[in-house]
Amino acid sequence: MEMFSGEELNGMSGLKQEGECVEVTCGCTSHRYGDAVGTLRVFLSGDLRVSCQCIPGCNEDNLTPAAFEKHSGRETAGKWKNTIWVMVQGEKTPLAKTSLLKYYNKSQKRSPNGSHHGRQYHRDEFVQCSSCNKERRFRLRTKEECRVYHDAVANRNWQCSDLTFDKITCEDEEERASRKALRSCLRSPSCKGCTKCVCFGCSTCRFSDCSCQTCVDFTHNNAAN
Repeated sequence: MEMFSGEELNGMSGLKQEGECVEVTCGCTSHRYGDAVGTLRVFLSGDLRVSCQCIPGCNEDNLTPAAFEKHSGRETAGKWKNTIWVMVQGEKTPLAKTSLLKYYNKSQKRSPNGSHHGRQYHRDEFVQCSSCNKERRFRLRTKEECRVYHDAVANRNWQCSDLTFDKITCEDEEERASRKALRSCLRSPSCKGCTKCVCFGCSTCRFSDCSCQTCVDFTHNNAAN
């Protein structure tokens, strides 16, 4: 499905659409440090993530908008909807004046059990490489991403080179512990696990064509209901 119409995205720089995610160039301006530029990822779930490119080699690639605003050195932090901009027809346009926040705004009205548009939200998870023993992050926003993670967990010989969404090798550095603590929970960035981000089984992360006992039990129980 198309998340946005052509009119809604018209003229936006760095536009890229892949399934349930849209990417655009974004930035935040500090009077002291100037422009910090990055890539904003907008997910159908309502999640917003920024990959920062403020300086060559910056490895902050999974920031919330609020964290990106703070990272940029913005003096008046806390108003990211207006301080983070995207380029539209060559002009800096605050997020609040675009359509990019429509799924985020809907997600704020989510039901108490943490579901979004009838779907459970999933936090980021990690899998350890069998070769270098480094842990690699898996973002679970779509059914496809959940399947990649599901299969990686089941594979005792999983290696960094098997990661399909990011080009990573065993030579790449492992995330710092401080970054690993950020698992993309919508309630709290440093959440260690709560009902908002920990899923115990849903149609997004369980698969009818998988023969593992977890998926078989879920499929059987769903059919019974």
